[in-house]
Amino acid sequence: MSAKSLDLGEICKEVIARTNEVGNFILKERDKLNSSDIQKKGFNDLVSYVDRMSEEKLIMGLLKILPGSGILGEEGGGNFNSKYTWVIDPLDGTTNFIHRLPCFAISIGLFENMKPVMGVVNELNFKECFTAIKGKGAKLNGKKIIVSAQDNLEDSLIATGFPYNDFGLQKEYMKLFEELMKCTQGLRRLGSASVDLCYVAMGRFEAFYEYGLKPWDVAGGALIVQEAGGKLSDFSGGEDYIFGKSIVASNGHLHRAFMEIVKKHFKGKMGKLQIGQ
Repeated sequence: MSAKSLDLGEICKEVIARTNEVGNFILKERDKLNSSDIQKKGFNDLVSYVDRMSEEKLIMGLLKILPGSGILGEEGGGNFNSKYTWVIDPLDGTTNFIHRLPCFAISIGLFENMKPVMGVVNELNFKECFTAIKGKGAKLNGKKIIVSAQDNLEDSLIATGFPYNDFGLQKEYMKLFEELMKCTQGLRRLGSASVDLCYVAMGRFEAFYEYGLKPWDVAGGALIVQEAGGKLSDFSGGEDYIFGKSIVASNGHLHRAFMEIVKKHFKGKMGKLQIGQ
């Protein structure tokens, strides 16, 4: 069975419903959380029982929606051994969640033979659910969205993420950050890569860049950007933005100019990344 023979529209509706159910659980648990519930997976890499229980609930629901599919998740691991694989982050923005800050989201990507065919990112604080189906466009709460038409970096708002446990490229990152401060309208760091990507897709940001990411950080949002008319690449300008630990997403109109700046600071340096190695 191929993605063409699957009713991805109906599957997407079921996934949205499941993320709403799990999202309600996350929001109810937010004010119950205390410091004893927080664990460290690594330096500055936090997890709580809410992350783990949310992933369990998601997995149960997704396997019912598409029996026989595989799972690749932040908390439970997994692989791409199945033809269809869900790549999930049950709580993208855990640090925000722990500190009771917006934004955080449930992020889900459905892959067929390691290629994305559907993306769902449900930002829970503002009840904004972003979706995309390959070849069918991108939506926010059921209404079509498209990227910004801005083609001038000087008038663009840029999103990024800060390294939190691998500082091997900190020098390059700060030089890039400094240059972008001087040639754009400003930079923002929200703390949830999946939401950053969706904000590019709907035109709130003109571009987003970050390194040190895992597949579940971008699996849902990347397709949403693409289906909204945006452009994606890794820091080298290639297409390994899902598994290659770096991503640049833009509205497409200024992608070349933005990538020239990124490459100037990171060319030949991505081999320094240690995350996931």
